[in-house]
Amino acid sequence: MNKTEVDTDLKLRTRSLDVSYTNSKTGAEVMALSDINLEIEDGEFICIVGPSGCGKSTFLNTVAGLIKPSRGSILLDEEEILGPGRDRSVVFQSPSLFPWRTVLDNVLYGLEIQKRITDQTRKLAEGYIEMVGLKGYENHYPHELSGGMQQRVNLARALTVEPSLLLLDEPLSALDAQTREFMQEEILRIWEETKKTSIFITHQIDEAIYLADRVFVFGARPGRVVEIVEVNIPRPRNLHTKRDPEFLKLMDYIWGIIEKESSKQGLQQDITGG
Repeated sequence: MNKTEVDTDLKLRTRSLDVSYTNSKTGAEVMALSDINLEIEDGEFICIVGPSGCGKSTFLNTVAGLIKPSRGSILLDEEEILGPGRDRSVVFQSPSLFPWRTVLDNVLYGLEIQKRITDQTRKLAEGYIEMVGLKGYENHYPHELSGGMQQRVNLARALTVEPSLLLLDEPLSALDAQTREFMQEEILRIWEETKKTSIFITHQIDEAIYLADRVFVFGARPGRVVEIVEVNIPRPRNLHTKRDPEFLKLMDYIWGIIEKESSKQGLQQDITGG
């Protein structure tokens, strides 16, 4: 593959990315991310895992344009990210739906902000509501929906603005175990239909392997990519995939990396006393 073909397929690239902030209590500078260099191809589903406090969400928020890098750059479709933009949608842990708006009106909210409400975009929103399995619930309000259904609305809202990149920050962490498993299947189904380039943050190693083409393992603070693990498990996948020997082997391997990094972080905390 030549360089032109690689560039055509490349969706996101980070170059020597550092993110630091000042501790409000001590005044000390804290390095959250250090020298992040990675590339994500168009249509990939990427999951990021790592020890608590390793900067996974900081990285996602930097890609979203909500945090400015201290050094380096992020390129989306070869354009540098300088702030939030309509080319990215974020799905957070909480659905954050407006209680006074119906499902359809919540899904249309992003388009409303962008002043893009038309008959065509309304049909687009209705199509995504159907895609996430909520056809017939267009006129229901959030309090009439379960937690899993609310997060489906959140996902439909993110997709309706047709972003170039979908960012998901532990979107299933607030759900009960059974609903979470079901939603993992649903997210895969939706991704198969849209092939939307996605970055998904999770603490669950099995969730990351189940969803991802590649798993980026972040190390202890300052966050950095310590390993990129290819998930060579055929698609389409179902929940039985989690009992596959190759799946279990990958779980053990990634857990070993995180355990090692967590030990480093614990040692560092003991040394600094914090």
